[in-house]
Amino acid sequence: MKKTLQVLLTIFVVAVAVLLVTLKYFDYVANPWTRDGQVRANVIQVTPRVSGPITELPITDNQAVKAGDLLFRIDQRTFKVALAQAKAQYDATVDQLDSLGRQVEAADAQVMQAKASVDQAQAQLRSAQAALVQSKNQLDRYERLVKDGNLSVANYDAQKKNYDVDRANLDRSTAALSQAESALAQAEAQRATAIAKRGAKGDQNAQLRSAKANLDNARLNLEFTEQRASVDGYVTNLNLRLGSQANAGAAAMALVDRQSFWVDAYFRETTVGTLKPGDAAFITLMSYPDTTIEGTVDSIAWGIAQQDGSTSQRLLPTVQPSFEWIRLAQRIPVKVSIKKLPANIELRVGTTASVMVRTNGHANNTEAGSPQSGATVTKKPPPVPGALQ
Repeated sequence: MKKTLQVLLTIFVVAVAVLLVTLKYFDYVANPWTRDGQVRANVIQVTPRVSGPITELPITDNQAVKAGDLLFRIDQRTFKVALAQAKAQYDATVDQLDSLGRQVEAADAQVMQAKASVDQAQAQLRSAQAALVQSKNQLDRYERLVKDGNLSVANYDAQKKNYDVDRANLDRSTAALSQAESALAQAEAQRATAIAKRGAKGDQNAQLRSAKANLDNARLNLEFTEQRASVDGYVTNLNLRLGSQANAGAAAMALVDRQSFWVDAYFRETTVGTLKPGDAAFITLMSYPDTTIEGTVDSIAWGIAQQDGSTSQRLLPTVQPSFEWIRLAQRIPVKVSIKKLPANIELRVGTTASVMVRTNGHANNTEAGSPQSGATVTKKPPPVPGALQ
C-alpha cells in the first residue's frame, strides 16, 4: 500500500511538472521576451556656431540642466568689435542713402526746371513761327503793290527788313529749343544716375539690406558665443576646460534628452511576427532587476544591415561560413516606449534591459499584471537578464 502511494505521488509530481513546463512554453510562445535590450535616448551633440576660447564653463560632467541653461561661453570681445563695426557701417549706409536721396531730389528739380525751359522755348518758337508767317504775307502783299505802283520801294524795303528779322528770330527760337531739350536730356540722365546710386527706397534698398544683413549676422555671432541647453537633459562626457578652443561645426559635448528615453529590444525573427505596435511591454533593467517598468511597443524595424554579400575591399562579396544544421535567427529591433517610470529608477543610455511583450491574445489577462488589470506589475516581472533567450 505504501509503495502504491509512492508511485502515485511520483506520477502526480511528474504530471504537475509537465503541466507547468507546458504552460510555461505556451506562455513563452504567446508572450515573447528577450534579454537583448538596450536603453536609448536622443543624444544631442552640442556644437558651437562660432570659434574661440571658452571663457566661462558653469557646468560639470554628468550635471542635470534645464532648457535655456548656459553650458559655456566663448570669448565675446572679437564678436563685440565686429558688431560695433557692422553697426557703424549700417549707420554710414543710412547717411549715404540720405545724401543720395537729396541728390535725387536735386536732380528732380533740375529736370523740372529743364522741362519748364523746354516749354518756354516751344512757346517762343510758336510765336516766332506765327510772326514769320504774318511778316511773309505782308511782304508778299507789299511786293504786289510795288509792282502796281501803289506802294513806294522804301516801304517795301522796310517790310523786307522786318521779314528778315522775324526769320532770324525763328532760327534763334529753334536753336533755343534744341538747347533746352539737350539740357532736359542731360538733367534726366543725371537724375537716372542719382537714382541708380541711391537704389530702391526704404527697406527695399539693396545697400541698406546688405548693411542690415551684416549687422544681423554680427549680432547673431555674438549671441552664438553663449551655448545654451536646447532641452532638459544631462551633460555627459564633458571634456571641455576653461581656455579650451571651441571650433565652429565641431561637437563640444553631449546632452542626453531626459524626455526621450526608450528601449530598443532585439527580438528573434521567429517571434517578431506576433508583435505589433500598441502591445503592452514590460521592461526589467539589469541595474534594477527587481522592478518592472511598463511600456508599449512603439514600432518594429523594417530591416537590419546585411552581412553576407556585402562588398569587401577588393570588390568581392563577403560571405561568412555557416553550418547547415544550425540556422541562427536574426534579431529585429523593436522600439518600446516607456509609459511611466518608477521614482526609484534612473535611466542611463546604453544599459541592458530585458523586455517581455504581451500580445493581443493575452493583453487582458488580469492575472499577468498587465496595465489593464490594475494589479502591481512587480508581482510577475519579466525574465531577468540572466535567463537564456
